[in-house]
Amino acid sequence: MRIVIKVGTSTLAHPTGLLNIKRVEQMCKVISDLKNAGHEIILVSSGAIGMGLGKIGYTSRPDDIPTNQAAAAIGQCELMYTYDKLFSEFNHTVAQILMTGAYVAIEDYGKNLNNTLFRLMELGVIPIINENDTVTTDEIVIGDNDTLGATIALSVKADLLILLSDIDGLFTKDPNKFPDAKRIEVVNEITDEIERLAGDRGSVLGTGGMITKINAAKMVTEKGIDMVVANGKNPEILYNILEGNAVCTRFIGKKNDN
Repeated sequence: MRIVIKVGTSTLAHPTGLLNIKRVEQMCKVISDLKNAGHEIILVSSGAIGMGLGKIGYTSRPDDIPTNQAAAAIGQCELMYTYDKLFSEFNHTVAQILMTGAYVAIEDYGKNLNNTLFRLMELGVIPIINENDTVTTDEIVIGDNDTLGATIALSVKADLLILLSDIDGLFTKDPNKFPDAKRIEVVNEITDEIERLAGDRGSVLGTGGMITKINAAKMVTEKGIDMVVANGKNPEILYNILEGNAVCTRFIGKKNDN
């Protein structure tokens, strides 16, 4: 099974922006185990800006682009150092790919990206992908790794896209405000009503939110790929997702009868 796993800043870091060491260690262990079981894994990882801001003393995301770019440069070093160290402990090699949406929009770049990703998977390497927020500005202003995860899932024809965030899935109301909010377990079709349930804001240090997850679901389900939104606070939920018994929302990919 080819799986793209996207982890958000809220999964990787404490609210201070500093690394949640215990959680990241657990996540690398579980992903390594899934890979040992024969799954092909591509990791789309947020967190560079959030971790960089934490290292220089910020507790929320500033408005100016140069500070965000500087934070991305600082945080990306720590992020990849951490992944390399932890995955190495489980005998897995990682590779870093920094990209923007333009890479897949331009035909030659898209082919080159695919060639690299498929070769890395053939070599048994775990590709770790993030947006290149250090040298680009559009991605910092409007970009998000939910969309990037969907783009990568489409590019490699993944069987499943998993978005790990700080919420258990899609709810009928905002569960932080309404105790009677109910989680929607399965979405077979993304209707106008489903889109209206999405909020417009992510975590303090991140850029996403449920609306970007709905957009990602629209992208992949149109091409027959299932997508799951789940809470990454306990990385072992990845086992439950693959076993079909996780607390999450699963968006069902449209199947081609032909």
